[in-house]
Amino acid sequence: MRYIIIGSGAVGGSIGGRLHESGRSVVLVARGAHYEALRDNGLRLTVPTGTLTLDVPVVARPEDLELREDDVLVLAVKTQDSVAALDTWAAQPVAGGGTAGERLPVVCAQNGVENERLALRRFREVYGVCVILPSSHLNPAEVVAPCGPYTGALVIGRYGAGTDDTARRIADDLEKARFLAPVAADVMRWKYGKLLGNLANVVEAVCGSATDATAQDLVARAKAEGAAALDAAGIAYASGAEITALRSGTVDPQPLAGERVRGSSWQSLARGTGSIETDYLNGEVVLLGREHGVPTPVNATLQHAARESARQNRKPGDMTPEELSKRI
Repeated sequence: MRYIIIGSGAVGGSIGGRLHESGRSVVLVARGAHYEALRDNGLRLTVPTGTLTLDVPVVARPEDLELREDDVLVLAVKTQDSVAALDTWAAQPVAGGGTAGERLPVVCAQNGVENERLALRRFREVYGVCVILPSSHLNPAEVVAPCGPYTGALVIGRYGAGTDDTARRIADDLEKARFLAPVAADVMRWKYGKLLGNLANVVEAVCGSATDATAQDLVARAKAEGAAALDAAGIAYASGAEITALRSGTVDPQPLAGERVRGSSWQSLARGTGSIETDYLNGEVVLLGREHGVPTPVNATLQHAARESARQNRKPGDMTPEELSKRI
């Protein structure tokens, strides 16, 4: 199988780079300066053993690539960019007839729980991935993935519950590329569990760090609201202990000189992208709370602060945890 990595930032670059290094066929999809740097200089992937320079094929548009019947599309953009990417790629023709939406599997290697629903409206075969892959992408063509002995844990399953041969083949390729890749019939349970952990992302992003007592209190309150909303909705989710057990001793941060990996929302503000994924993380809790009568003032406040920071192009740390707490 050939892997088309749609969104070659921190997560997509790590997955694509490791798959390429392991001998799998990979094409990266990137835009602007990132595309130009990848095209001209290759992908620089920094891992605990050093920096790899990988000459991975890269394209800027789907029209620059002829899709084949053995392709797997790996969606690794932020959720706010998913609809545009899915609409574009689903309509692309595949050699031998039909479109990508009709013939090719799409794998949602993304945070949040909305992407799979969006994909299933456009693609016949959709797979979810619970991504536990600390990594960063702050400069064009550069990705840092500091964990070992596995680069990350990628729990994969067919969306709608169940497993199949495609999921197992993808998992096998990922395992050979230094990822822990268990196949799960209940992959969304894992993704909902990861969602609770991602509620902390915005605190780190807006405040610059989530380590002091006030920030930690905000995180704890956001997670408590999240658990209450999921419980009220009757949604099963993996516990924090399960996620910790999965990665303990397998996906552990290793010391990298001069490198500190921050969360994806922090990176969005640091790069000045103008958008942030909080609407699909804390915003998911707010949505469920409104649907099921669960108050979510902490997550609503965090969601609003994130939008404000992205819209006004603020950098991480422009607001203190105390200021954020007073808004609730």
